Amino acid sequence: MAIDHDRLFKELLQTFFEEFVLLFFPDMHEHIDFSRLSFLSEELFTDVTAGEKYRVDLLVKTKFKGEDGVIIVHVENQSYIQSSFPERMFLYFRRLFEKYRTPIIPIAVFSYDAIRNEPSSFTLSFPFGDVLDFHFFSVELRKQNWRQFLRTDNPVAAALLGKMGYIENERVELKKQFLRMLVRLELDEARQRLLIGFFETYVKLSDEEEQQLRNEVEQMEAKEKEQVLEFIISYEQKGKIEGREEGAKQEKRQIAKRMLMKGFDAQTIHELTGLPVKEIENMKSDACE
Repeated sequence: MAIDHDRLFKELLQTFFEEFVLLFFPDMHEHIDFSRLSFLSEELFTDVTAGEKYRVDLLVKTKFKGEDGVIIVHVENQSYIQSSFPERMFLYFRRLFEKYRTPIIPIAVFSYDAIRNEPSSFTLSFPFGDVLDFHFFSVELRKQNWRQFLRTDNPVAAALLGKMGYIENERVELKKQFLRMLVRLELDEARQRLLIGFFETYVKLSDEEEQQLRNEVEQMEAKEKEQVLEFIISYEQKGKIEGREEGAKQEKRQIAKRMLMKGFDAQTIHELTGLPVKEIENMKSDACE
């Protein structure tokens, strides 16, 4: 199943937006009033020439400390290599500024696996003069040394360890250190599950590696060992339950599809399967395309 990178990053950054800015842009963090945050609805832009639609990842409305004017922070996750990305960032900036007429802080997070020197500007110039020199803030995760973040009690750092620059034989150590960070953070269960789900989407250990991890956890001091093992066991148990629930949903979806093929209406299928009417109608629409 394809990973919805944009959704994962949006959920992480919406939940821990201040921590994200503090981690990667401490100078910016000093100036933003995080008590005035609100998240704006997604913006959808259409590239008329290419016939494609692009959705802005995250828009945050806030203020600078001690000032009345509104600012908007636009964060864009880029999970695949695209040579025209700086141009797209400029177009988003222009359209957002045109709509809101307020300062815009553009940020790009490059989360793909390659290591590149990504440009963080878009320019237009001629031999006789410059027309445009647009710059945006950026974070290239693969260039980050994950070990430098281990003493950082920051939930965004913990989640993003799996997207930073590690090598294959560090995977077990990477997950062990992630779990140790999780213990120190002492988050509520919902936020713990968000971080674990994000991390394990990108770092899936083999059965052999999981056993090696358990062996290394057993060597920890008693209190820390108990807390880390609790995370491992609890998440495994919940994963099994969710897997069974998802299997039951998939079975209901298959039944619904067969009923649609035989002409049953959406309301009847809803009453017999319990699936939402909207989901059933979407199945019908997909089948007709």
